[in-house]
Amino acid sequence: MTQTLTFLGIESSCDDTAAAVIRHAPGDVPQILASVVEGQTALHAAFGGVVPEIAARAHAERLDHCVEQALVESGLALRDLDGIAVTAGPGLIGGVLSGVMLAKGLAAATGLPMVGVNHLAGHALTPRLTDQLAFPYLMLLVSGGHCQFLIAHSAERFQRLGGTIDDAPGEAFDKTAKLLGLPQPGGPAVQAEAALGNAKRFAFPRPLLDRPGCDMSFSGLKTALLRARDAVIAERGGLTVQDRRDLCAAFQLAVAEVLAEKTRRALAIYLEHDPAQPALAVAGGVAANTLIRAMLETVCAKAGVRFLAPPLRLCTDNAAMIAWAGIERFRAGMVDDMALAARPRWPLDATAAPMIGSGKKGAKA
Repeated sequence: MTQTLTFLGIESSCDDTAAAVIRHAPGDVPQILASVVEGQTALHAAFGGVVPEIAARAHAERLDHCVEQALVESGLALRDLDGIAVTAGPGLIGGVLSGVMLAKGLAAATGLPMVGVNHLAGHALTPRLTDQLAFPYLMLLVSGGHCQFLIAHSAERFQRLGGTIDDAPGEAFDKTAKLLGLPQPGGPAVQAEAALGNAKRFAFPRPLLDRPGCDMSFSGLKTALLRARDAVIAERGGLTVQDRRDLCAAFQLAVAEVLAEKTRRALAIYLEHDPAQPALAVAGGVAANTLIRAMLETVCAKAGVRFLAPPLRLCTDNAAMIAWAGIERFRAGMVDDMALAARPRWPLDATAAPMIGSGKKGAKA
């Protein structure tokens, strides 16, 4: 398809309610006409993590307002759109369902085509929205809920090289913050403390570095931090501010070194495909961590590969990436009907073995 397309995107897979409008003419740089994100941090702060029921109710209350605001900011009406893209999974099922039902209602009322988007594909295709990155490229999704190495061969084909077999790095940062009495979200809080700490004081493990491949594990690292914290408390009767900073610094360094080494391995596999313009793109909130980003940049520089990280507002959950993925899928002839289902699990690479088990609802990742 060669015509200019203007798509509304809807995102509600976790705890960010978002709507956006993207316009793209083939050969031109995509335009983000509007991007609205309403977070729910305050709603979940007292619980130390996202509560699915609270998140689902908030999405149901906010989605239509976000869509309305996105249309106002873009200066467009529903009749000016060419299609609607919506996150159909994976994610917290109540939130995903809220977005899918809204998209179905809008599609039924307007007659606009509807495209269901895999949330992970939205992240994985963001470098094409921001930098028009050519296929194939290596993608590292590193966030609160996901951690995977993917070769993006096209808008529809992703090859998973490895990923976490338990906690995602962002989840491990959040749990570490909770164990040390730091506020949520944990990533920024731990990084701020780590900047003033001694990363060499505690000897934390580097999980799975003794095994080949690109799979990762962060659950044991979190347990190691818990034991180190308890040992300090038992010895000294409590934690000092410096103790907490040192624990954060050691934990952050361990995560960064694991990600750097696994990235080196993933790059070696990716480069076997002999890409014309080799590149590693990183997306997800953890990509904002300055130490992790610096170490990944060093790995790429040594391999002669371009390093790319979209702006943070497009690394974390947003609807602009969903609208863009919808445009890419629509141009590939992918359109959904009213049978589109909300999916709590939806692996990008359906040919790869499940990372964290499968069960009746399919692979988790």
